[in-house]
Amino acid sequence: MLTMHTIRALGSVDAASVRRDSLLWGMLLVPLGLALATRWLLPGLFASVGRLVGIDIMLYYGAFFGYVLLLLPPAICGMVVGFLLLDQRDEQTLLAMRVTPLPFSGYLAYRLALPMLLSLLMTLLALPLAGVTTLSLAQLLPLVLLAAPLAPLLALFLAAFAANKVQGFALQKLMGLLLVGPAVAAFVPEPWRYLFGLMPTATPAALLWTMEAGAPFNWLVWLGGLVYQGLLLALLLRKVG
Repeated sequence: MLTMHTIRALGSVDAASVRRDSLLWGMLLVPLGLALATRWLLPGLFASVGRLVGIDIMLYYGAFFGYVLLLLPPAICGMVVGFLLLDQRDEQTLLAMRVTPLPFSGYLAYRLALPMLLSLLMTLLALPLAGVTTLSLAQLLPLVLLAAPLAPLLALFLAAFAANKVQGFALQKLMGLLLVGPAVAAFVPEPWRYLFGLMPTATPAALLWTMEAGAPFNWLVWLGGLVYQGLLLALLLRKVG
């Protein structure tokens, strides 16, 4: 089981690692920076571009950036923790961890919980700050909870399939497809668009857009999304363990 002593000890090591790596530290600031830009900087720019091309881009502005800010924080948190795992593998910290009093399962539990908690806090801050959604905090909470498992999924994906940080950066670009996939699916004819539903990002995006359009929250779809993400996590845990 995780104890507060364990969380403080591992958390201080992670904080030091992130401070040493300016790239990881900067990645954590991206969602909040984008939220501020979405609220005050980008509307005028997008409106001007829309006038130039003769398309009212602002009709899609809120839906697009709401979707981005729902999925980007867990994606970034997952990538940051994934790179921390790769660093610790290179330094053989993970090997040493297996002979410490802390069970490896407890260490993995910490690794799963940390990015989820960080992404929850960042998303609940970034979305209202951006001002692009009409949903209340109570309506956003289940969506944010559904998007949060994306963080440990991406962290474990990097740990499972990247041998080092160089390969991790290559996989990071591949994982970017998970963020653009739901948006691309809107322009793909049936039945091919249903293939995008296999992406763990598809259900949070679909629920956000349907609720913004006035549809009631679908708890069955929400639960199905959680179960699917749980299965993916179980597969990745078996691969990492």
